[in-house]
Amino acid sequence: MAFESHKEIGDLSKDHNFSELHPQSQLVLYRANCNSFPIQKSISHRKSHFKQPLNQNQKVLPSKSILKIKEPEPSSSNTGSAIPNATGQSFTDLPSAVICEILKCLDPKELGIVSCVSTQLNNLISDLHGWKKFYFDRWGPPSPPVDPQNEKPSWKEMFVERDFRAKSFMGRFTMDTLHGHTEAVRSVFVLVSAKLIFTGGYDYVVRMWDLEEGFSIGASRSLGCTIRAISADSDLLVAGGTDAFIQCWKAIEGNPHLFDLTGSNSNSNFEFRLWGHEGPITCLGLDSTRIYSGSWDMTVRVWDRSSMECVTKLRHRDWVWALCPRGNTVAVTAGKNLYIWEISTGEPLGLVLNPHKGNAYALARSHIGDLVFSGGEDGTIHMYDLNTRSDLVISSMWAPHTGAVNSLSFEYPWLVSCSTDGRIGLIDVRKLVVSRKNNGVSRARTAVSGAGDIEPPQRMLHGFGCNLFSVDVGWDRLVCAGEEGVVRVWNFSQAIEMERRARALRSVRLENRMRRKKVQMEMMNGGTGGGSHCAAVVKKNALNGERNGVWHSKRGVGGKLKA
Repeated sequence: MAFESHKEIGDLSKDHNFSELHPQSQLVLYRANCNSFPIQKSISHRKSHFKQPLNQNQKVLPSKSILKIKEPEPSSSNTGSAIPNATGQSFTDLPSAVICEILKCLDPKELGIVSCVSTQLNNLISDLHGWKKFYFDRWGPPSPPVDPQNEKPSWKEMFVERDFRAKSFMGRFTMDTLHGHTEAVRSVFVLVSAKLIFTGGYDYVVRMWDLEEGFSIGASRSLGCTIRAISADSDLLVAGGTDAFIQCWKAIEGNPHLFDLTGSNSNSNFEFRLWGHEGPITCLGLDSTRIYSGSWDMTVRVWDRSSMECVTKLRHRDWVWALCPRGNTVAVTAGKNLYIWEISTGEPLGLVLNPHKGNAYALARSHIGDLVFSGGEDGTIHMYDLNTRSDLVISSMWAPHTGAVNSLSFEYPWLVSCSTDGRIGLIDVRKLVVSRKNNGVSRARTAVSGAGDIEPPQRMLHGFGCNLFSVDVGWDRLVCAGEEGVVRVWNFSQAIEMERRARALRSVRLENRMRRKKVQMEMMNGGTGGGSHCAAVVKKNALNGERNGVWHSKRGVGGKLKA
């Protein structure tokens, strides 16, 4: 099929086939006309766009240009016969490179819907490189596989499995209680990649637990002060307390639990302290090259991990309560205000004054940092979307607690909060964040519990005393601790197994339903003769099997008794 276009787009000869062009040229040509490319439209419909024909010398703006499909003239050899695909093209007739570029504009849910259209689209979507970006944007790098000998699944399979696990927090769970601390626990941290839990509190020690089994692995020596903050990755563990120092442990190669908290290793390079703050340390954070620490001395210090020296100091007007670094920015709550800082320059990028009625105690961010969540003394939780606006404006708000929100943790799509009222709130962010593709702006929506038709948090866990200080979420586990001195672990893996069995049962039912429908269609199209009708009835009875035999035998017995 030949193509013609206006001069501002570029003329093509009538005998030039579009499919013979280089893929990059096809992509450029398609992008220039994607807004007006006619697909499966009749000739009369295309002609209705123009009431008067355009002259060759008449200029047409590129944005208003139309790529027209010239219909081939019927030849004498095929006169009177139907010409296939003579009136237009379908979407799948486009080159694969063009289709992949279009598919990259869709989100995962839309890709799943499009993959059901045809085998060709399903194959293209399965091999689409965008699944890796979807996974990293939501959860970051995946944990190393349990069995390295097994073949690594595709990024689409990994994304679908992780998204499936995210739904388990609405199902059944089992709860384990970990005993070991003698006083209240102020901080918990879950290291999913190593399946470890770290806790610290008023008893001056840092404890390490197994995430799956729940047993205690080890405990540090007494650090001489209350431990208020803990953070870790696969190379470094840091803990901060009221004596204004940061206790650091480096990972030991060959150690199955990464860190030696007991101090049995005589090498001092694996355990050391960082000094610099002038007040109690309240929050800590890590990335690949830096350590972040916030303190009641109203500063946030940025430390270089290679030299272990402070390279940047961010000053605030009140006590620093929480921080959360992502990329080249760090979000900080100090007093009643929320700050967004650029680390390289030390300049503030955003400021929210008094977002809560009282201090802003808790803070969380999405993995790529586009969503920021803050929890305050008034029991409310605010969400800010950094991608949609240059200024920080509340995008969503919840009020799930009656007491102060002490801690927040986020793992897509769940935002988990704990409060002094002794309850844990679970909020599904997918239902409240409107797609950014609508004019590139997210519409604000408020969710306050008890506000009528406005959606409340999806789940609340309660009955665990009061004053919950810290919460963290990882994979299919939820860990929380507080004033009782007991660490609780919610295991939602049981819900995953139940959902898998339910899906398998639904698949079997759907398959049986489709099989019965196919048989019915064969019966309807089998013919009108008596022999074919009898054959269809016999086939139907054969499919029903023993069930119909028992039914007919019961009818026979009933008839004899009645006689």
